[in-house]
Amino acid sequence: MKKPLVLLISTLLGATSAQASDLLTVYREAVAYDAQFAGARASFAAGREKQAQGLSVLLPTIGLSANTTWNDEDSRIRATGAANVSTQHNTNYWTVKLSQPVFNWQNFMQYRQGELAAAQASVQFGVARQDLIVRVAQAYFDALLTEEAVATTGAQKTAIAEQLESAKRNFEVGTATITDTHEAQARYDLATAQELAARNDVLVKRQVLRSVAGKEYANLKGLRSSLKLSRPQPDDIGKWVESAEQGGLTVQLGQLGLEIAGKEVDKQRAGHYPTLDLVATRGRNSDTYSSTYASGYDRDSTTIGLQLAIPIFAGGAVASKDREAVALREKALADLENARRQSALAARQAYLGVTSGLAQVNAYEAALVSSQSALESNKLGYEVGVRINIDVLNAQTQLFDTKQKLASARLTTLANLLKLKSAAGTLSEEDVAAINALLE
Repeated sequence: MKKPLVLLISTLLGATSAQASDLLTVYREAVAYDAQFAGARASFAAGREKQAQGLSVLLPTIGLSANTTWNDEDSRIRATGAANVSTQHNTNYWTVKLSQPVFNWQNFMQYRQGELAAAQASVQFGVARQDLIVRVAQAYFDALLTEEAVATTGAQKTAIAEQLESAKRNFEVGTATITDTHEAQARYDLATAQELAARNDVLVKRQVLRSVAGKEYANLKGLRSSLKLSRPQPDDIGKWVESAEQGGLTVQLGQLGLEIAGKEVDKQRAGHYPTLDLVATRGRNSDTYSSTYASGYDRDSTTIGLQLAIPIFAGGAVASKDREAVALREKALADLENARRQSALAARQAYLGVTSGLAQVNAYEAALVSSQSALESNKLGYEVGVRINIDVLNAQTQLFDTKQKLASARLTTLANLLKLKSAAGTLSEEDVAAINALLE
């Protein structure tokens, strides 16, 4: 009874470990684990506080101050017969002050900068999310490609081993030369080395994926063998470039940076403007009982008024900061133009990568059919004596090389599609789910 139970448990554990993870699962785990994205999330939380900080300079400020002092005074009067006077008493003081800006253009510009900085933090977090999608997808695709390489080299090694055995049998019966055996042995040794290298590459790529998602994945879902990739929509490079130049997240960052720089110019120029504040105070000044004067007092005071400040000269600092802000605004304008150009370039490169990748996929699919036919023909020719062993080996190499290139072309095309949407600023988890639907 124990053996069936052990076998059942082993079967269940094997089935659990054999469950393959998909791209969407890996991405969601990376969202919770990736340190780079966690840093971006914290930076976003910090950046949102800029709006509250900017608003604070427009709101009233209230402060309380108080003190208490013990006084021990000795007075000596310089007159004949006059006595010395000694006084001990305690004075207390407190006041509450409220200040409300009525007109302060610098503060208003700082408030607008706070709003823009919060928006900038949100866009930067979007950039980090898109970057995470691209990094996870690339690591996932690299892992799939190395696993495909292991499978391909393993199948090639098996096929060459069969050809090696056939060459040995033919040599033994005298229908082939030792050259066929040596050629097959050389190909078998080469395939063995390639398989070892591929297995090592699998370990490396899985560690890369682990560094992003925090887990080691024994099995990953691969692309469906019958997969048909479609062209990007819209199928117009000009529209993708236009979207990248207008809606790319790096372009949005540049636009916000230019607006912040413009507000900084207005803020520094406001250093020449007067400021007007409403100021109100309420306080009490108390003196305790004095042993000398046999008296004490409590004095309450309330004040309210307007406080006007007019800057006249500050050593040229205000004018210098104004010139500095203008120069930084020019830099922000140049940075925005550079962001537009780089986004357009990225969109063009990704679009061409997708379209050329689709063409390569179609070509490799046709080449795979041709390579399979060529291998079968060479095997038949070898059996009837019109082809030699090296012809079969070459046909095998061509077939497995085509399989590997087809897998690489498909994965590269999908990666370029994600990069294209990232350049246009539209990449999201929905795109990850769309690619996930293409998996087995």
